[in-house]
Amino acid sequence: MIDGTVRAGLDELSARLAGFYRDLHQHPELSLQEHRTAQRVAEALRPLGFEVTEQVGGTGVVGLLRNGDGPVVMLRADFDALPVEEQTGLPYASTVRAVGADGGEVPVMHACGHDMHATCLLGAAALLSRASGTWSGTLLVVFQPAEELARGARDMVGDGLFQRFARPDIVLGQHVSPLPAGLIGHASGPVMAAADSAEVVLYGRGGHGSRPESTIDPVLMAANVVTRLQGIVAREVPPAETAVVTVGRLQAGTKDNIIPDTAEMGINIRTYSQPTRELVRTAIERIVGSEAAASAAPRPPDLTWTMSAPLLVSDPAATQTTVAAFADHFGEQCLLPMPVVSASEDVGVFGEAAGVPTVFWFWGGLEHQTALSALRDGRIDSLPGNHSPHFAPVIEPTLSTGIQALTVAALTWLGKPPARRP
Repeated sequence: MIDGTVRAGLDELSARLAGFYRDLHQHPELSLQEHRTAQRVAEALRPLGFEVTEQVGGTGVVGLLRNGDGPVVMLRADFDALPVEEQTGLPYASTVRAVGADGGEVPVMHACGHDMHATCLLGAAALLSRASGTWSGTLLVVFQPAEELARGARDMVGDGLFQRFARPDIVLGQHVSPLPAGLIGHASGPVMAAADSAEVVLYGRGGHGSRPESTIDPVLMAANVVTRLQGIVAREVPPAETAVVTVGRLQAGTKDNIIPDTAEMGINIRTYSQPTRELVRTAIERIVGSEAAASAAPRPPDLTWTMSAPLLVSDPAATQTTVAAFADHFGEQCLLPMPVVSASEDVGVFGEAAGVPTVFWFWGGLEHQTALSALRDGRIDSLPGNHSPHFAPVIEPTLSTGIQALTVAALTWLGKPPARRP
């Protein structure tokens, strides 16, 4: 629980950071392009007494605050945005456009709330720095780029995060969500799905649409692959398990009367256990190869796994301890048990790499009564969710709740200062 010393100044801090949040929201940056965001974060972190290092794993920012003997506690936030055109109508809505991964111009928006994540972590860093007399240990704050590409965490680890700074004893993180503002959503064990994406190129032999017998049609080949992929979950994944297989991209040809030489596909999967993950990946590879062979393709297909995020597991014992601290601070009425979420997060990479527990929770960002009424009436799909062009958290109480949650969690795991001699 946050005592009076730590809580002091929370209202003033939240009001000041509201402007910082609006600035980040109005100036979003795509994954791997977060240069301005990283600079703003580093500038805000340095006056708090942290050792600040920029350009970790690309545009990542790391802050280290050593405060005597004790555990090393890592707090993490992400700060990249999405190629989405904002439709919130807010006075600080983004109008930014940038060059996307394919070289074309795209709109950019903080449609997943990463701007709120970064702002709340700065707030927690400020509270903990001001109240360093109430705890001992080392605070490691990590502002991660490229979460939306599921690579930012691996990039930072690969750049020596735990060798250059400190190896944590626990990793703590949170995500704003379409829950009523002021509520904390929690789960133990698997929290978010593992995600894998594959790019596939199917090869045929093109020709005139009037003479299909002289061609090998990659469009038909792709259509058969799409249909057959749907049988993986229905007929290969055990009923007690859960998986999702989605073909999100299918592109071929330039004209209706020309059979093309190739067809391209983008496949995404979500799974909740390593055996099922391996089963689905193997099945996709088998089906893509077999359909190409059955169509007498002139060459085997290209299949490249392009993105991978691990199953996010919130350590049961550590989660129980952290949620108990939330209950003491916020009250049981503010806690909401959550089902497993089918979206994915790469924060689990940090805990895996360090070999330590990860605790991850959600907190609400939508106007309380509106969201609560929708949940009660079974209209949850009417609420703007993450990645929606209409999603933008209400600033309060979202901001102050997120700051407090990170602070409470950190204090739960940091050491206590030595008792003063009388």
